[in-house]
Amino acid sequence: MMQNDPNRRNFLKKTTAAAAGAALTSTVARTAHAAGSDEIRFVLIGCGGRGSGASMNIMSTKGNVKLVAMADPFVDKAEMALNRLSKGENENKVDVPKERIFGGLDGYKKAIDIDCDLVVIATPPGYKPQQFEYAVNKGRHVFMEKPVASDAVGVRRVLDSVEQSKKKNLMVGIGLQRRHEPRYMQTIDRIHDGAIGDIITQRVYWNGGGIWYRNRTPDQSEMAFQTNNWYHFNWLSGDQICEQHIHNLDVGCWVKGEYPVECNGMGGREQRMDGDASKSQIFDHTFCEYTFADGTKMFSQGRHLRGGWNHVGEAVHGSKGTSDPSSWIEGENAWKFTGDSPNGHQQEQHDLIEALMRGEIYNEGEYGAKSTFCAILGREACYSGKVIKWDELMEKGRELAPGIDNYTLDTPPPTLPDENGLYPVPVPGKYDPFA
Repeated sequence: MMQNDPNRRNFLKKTTAAAAGAALTSTVARTAHAAGSDEIRFVLIGCGGRGSGASMNIMSTKGNVKLVAMADPFVDKAEMALNRLSKGENENKVDVPKERIFGGLDGYKKAIDIDCDLVVIATPPGYKPQQFEYAVNKGRHVFMEKPVASDAVGVRRVLDSVEQSKKKNLMVGIGLQRRHEPRYMQTIDRIHDGAIGDIITQRVYWNGGGIWYRNRTPDQSEMAFQTNNWYHFNWLSGDQICEQHIHNLDVGCWVKGEYPVECNGMGGREQRMDGDASKSQIFDHTFCEYTFADGTKMFSQGRHLRGGWNHVGEAVHGSKGTSDPSSWIEGENAWKFTGDSPNGHQQEQHDLIEALMRGEIYNEGEYGAKSTFCAILGREACYSGKVIKWDELMEKGRELAPGIDNYTLDTPPPTLPDENGLYPVPVPGKYDPFA
């Protein structure tokens, strides 16, 4: 559709409103959520920083919430998270005895089986599709961090589960928190209303320094090492473009109101672990040229390079002006956001819990999956050095972790080091995204 098509504009407003709990009131009302009472019982799957953060955000809402079970591949990580979450004013919002802390790669099933209303999934992206599927099959509401998968097969699986969640009238929140921030919402509403005219091009960035790395311990299996060090393995993280840059790509697609039809890109490794491929297989810089159906472009930079230009954000160029979609518009309809700017991670949980309390269900699963796939499309274009079509990759893209439902911490992972201890690193021009 053309940018100024009124039907398209109405659709965009509806999709914005679905995420727009910032406008929800704080009235606590007894509603018929899964437990049939005003207490929302939730379980946490994945007890790292983001999982603990999301749980803390949920307990900081005005809802009557209680954490009742936890699961993580590593029990000690769950126990440390429980200790952090149980302190202070949240003490009465946590009821997780030792028998409701579950370890191993299948521990998520035991936690989801507990009598609960809401499942928080904050595990490595490669593990999320089967965990989301299980939660939906059990009839649980879900909040799932981004990205929701690491390959095309996982995205398709998530999309199938999203359709099931809609049939069951389940809440699905996705951790693309910018969609809950008034500064983005109001600016993008104005863009959709034509404030900068037709969108000509966009630029999106996640440029920063390095990331964490966890050294191997003598007693770790290869699967345990990779799971604990998940950011550095494509089958688990999807690379930096998926794990972090997805936020900016999501904003660009939100602004445009559609997803690209193809992508070409380039990238490589300059500083990643000082070039040591025995520690990491992911790129540290990517550049993508996304093309939408009308021929307009979105240019993407993502990198982890020390000493470079650091910038995280987005820019939109239109026929009547320009915009930073986080806060301002320049041109004949100049405008700047001046309202309150709540923390997005907190706001998305205020929105989710308050909607659940009122029995109002919204579902962010589809755009969560498609924005994830937009990042995967970019990654495969950069890895291969080829122009990759959205539809072809969605249908035929390689599966990074065959048989993942049956993995344990003793299973050999799908990516293994060679005889020199080096992990395979994609080589543009040689890498096949459909192998």
